[in-house]
Formats: sequence, structure tokens, C-alpha cells
Amino acid sequence: MIGIDIIKTSRMNRLIERFGEKGLRKFLIEDEIALVKSYTTAAGFWAAKEAFSKALGTGIGAECSFYDIKIYKSKKGAPLFALSKNIIGRFNILNASLSITHDGEYAISVVCIEVADSSTTNKIKQF
Repeated sequence: MIGIDIIKTSRMNRLIERFGEKGLRKFLIEDEIALVKSYTTAAGFWAAKEAFSKALGTGIGAECSFYDIKIYKSKKGAPLFALSKNIIGRFNILNASLSITHDGEYAISVVCIEVADSSTTNKIKQF
């Protein structure tokens, strides 16, 4: 399952200027906020979570919230997902791949989700 999202970075800049860290808390947890170095990074994280929910086919809402999806970084700085046990169990998620890019005034994210069948073992990190 694949999802994609794009956001104009100025939209995130306005959110942060208006609400500061409180604005970031609407879609990020503490560990993620610590990774945000600029409004463009925050925009990429927003796009990543939206793309993930689109790959599920639900969008952000009752079945999948922003807080069911956690973004962290690999040792080399690549963005990765950790998912709530609830989301992994409900959708039988085995693995998820994430790519975030920035171009000009936009942040874009693509997500690919691998769904488990009854004979596979989970590869995705849980929290």
C-alpha cells in the first residue's frame, strides 16, 4: 500500500509562528519535536504522517491518529517509522518505508506499507 502527501512549507511556518511548540504538539510527540530543526523539517514530518494514513486508506482520524505514528531517525539520519501496537494489530502491518524530500516551498513524503498475512512476522518497531 502506498501513500503520498505534499505540503507548502510556509503553511507550517505560519503554524509555528502563531502557536510555537504548542502547534507542533498537535501532530508530534516530544521525541519528534526534539528532531525538528526548522519549519521545513516539521512540514516533512506532517507530510510523512499524512502519507502514512493515506497508505492505510483511512486518512488521519478515528482509525489512525497522528500519535499512532512516530518518526525517528536511523544512525545515518534517514527518517523511519515506529507505530503503535494498535495500528500494527488493526492493519496487520509488517513493515513501512518512508521517504521525505523538500523542493523549493514544498515538503513531499512517500510511504509504502507492507501488510502481514497469517504466516509472517512483524518487522516494524513497536512502541
